[in-house]
Amino acid sequence: MHFFVEKRTNANIFKLFNRGTEGVIYMNSIDKSHEGNESNYWNWNGFKIFWSVKGEDNTNPMILLHGFGASSKHWRNNSYYFAQKGYSVYSIDLIGFGNSAQPGIRDIGKLDNGVWCNQVSDFIKQVIRPKTSKKIILIGNSLGSLVALTCAVYLKNEILSVIASPLPDPLVIKKKESKLNSTFEKFRIKLIKIFFRIFPLEIVLFLISKLGIIKLGLNSAYFKKDKVDKELINIVSKPVLRKTSARALRAMCIGMATRGDKLKASYLLEQLSFSKKIPFLLLWGEKDNFIPLFLGKKIAKFHRWVELKIISNSGHCVHDEDPSLFNKISYEWIRDLTTY
Repeated sequence: MHFFVEKRTNANIFKLFNRGTEGVIYMNSIDKSHEGNESNYWNWNGFKIFWSVKGEDNTNPMILLHGFGASSKHWRNNSYYFAQKGYSVYSIDLIGFGNSAQPGIRDIGKLDNGVWCNQVSDFIKQVIRPKTSKKIILIGNSLGSLVALTCAVYLKNEILSVIASPLPDPLVIKKKESKLNSTFEKFRIKLIKIFFRIFPLEIVLFLISKLGIIKLGLNSAYFKKDKVDKELINIVSKPVLRKTSARALRAMCIGMATRGDKLKASYLLEQLSFSKKIPFLLLWGEKDNFIPLFLGKKIAKFHRWVELKIISNSGHCVHDEDPSLFNKISYEWIRDLTTY
């Protein structure tokens, strides 16, 4: 399986293909932003991508991948810690989020973890590889964990280890393919595309930003309510207020709802099970209301090579609720890897 980007004349359309070793890579430029040497904008196939780095001169590369609705700034309490421990810590705004471009379906077709894996793949090749050939440590929160898992499978020669905190995507039971199921699936996909094309996401996002729903959602995600401060609310709210946010959300809804099984966590974990060459740690908040702990326990029980550590009295965003504990556990686990 090889990921590559196909560029068409009127739009940039990113797809996942299974074509052996074929590939097309477009080199992109890196521009320094006004925010200083640690923050940059990267031109990825015509789309502006925000990223930052701490400890740039360190030798061990690490990428932090944020969750849905968040951005690289959500790692505000983690990046400096790992940089001080000797890692070059890269944080990237996945396309559609944060300060990165927010393309719509006409620009990119759809947004899913296959596309975000493509983005990470090119980021490694074009930004990190000129500095070091060492394998990458991936740390993700929620959606970022799914992207990290996707990269562990499809970019396995580039990845050293993965920390997922937590891992979304429900576990599904395999069903035998049938012509009826195939027909129904085509109809379901078509219906989803029609629905999200006409659903007024612009109005929904406007109401979310004006009615305090973002703060309400964060209070549901965080067990420790005092951690929901003005800085956090601003990190999540600012991208929603951009004029392009609704079109990007539409591309995400369509992309994530219609993606194939090969981009779902159950399949990806199964593929990773075949080799078990990439150490995998699950860090799960005991009080996670969004992705309940029992799912983490099921993953660890079914995939014995996955290590699960439970953080008591913490919710969906352990890295931000209990950063000191998250940082310590993550660092010690990476440090003690026999393959490192």
